Amino acid sequence: MTARPHAPAGSNTVNPFVIADGTAELIDFLIDVFGATDVPEARTIDEDGLILHAELRLGDSLLSLADRKPDWPFTPALTRVYVDDVEETLARAETRGARIVTRPTDFFGDTLARFQDRSGNLWWVYQHDPAAGQDWAAEAESSDADDWTSFSTPGLEYIHGSLVEAMRSLRDPRTP
Repeated sequence: MTARPHAPAGSNTVNPFVIADGTAELIDFLIDVFGATDVPEARTIDEDGLILHAELRLGDSLLSLADRKPDWPFTPALTRVYVDDVEETLARAETRGARIVTRPTDFFGDTLARFQDRSGNLWWVYQHDPAAGQDWAAEAESSDADDWTSFSTPGLEYIHGSLVEAMRSLRDPRTP
């Protein structure tokens, strides 16, 4: 696909959908942490009182959310969000109960961090530096090795290790 497909105004080609316990609280969290904007006319309550559909605007993107039903499996979202200030974003997230998974780390000229919200979702938080101009693809292509370790740095090892640990520790919040 080379051309951008037609999408409704306000939607992008890809628009994530987060299913979580306590979606109303998650919406408040995302508004506080990322400065998201609620789209109240999208809010739909199901007959059981749970949120069937809600939407938030984050920058130029649309994020859909719904409450997890009692018999639905735990399906954590793994979402990347670009912000203007990683440190401030992490501080707001941590103040509101998030667990920092990856502290701010240089990532090919950008800054990358991760946190896990109380619903178990993992958020990749990036601060882009357009002046950095570092091309990770060129580094990877210039390597003779079969994997990323050929251009590994302590920062990349930390980023990789913190993700592996976070993924291993994902647990259904309903299960003690």
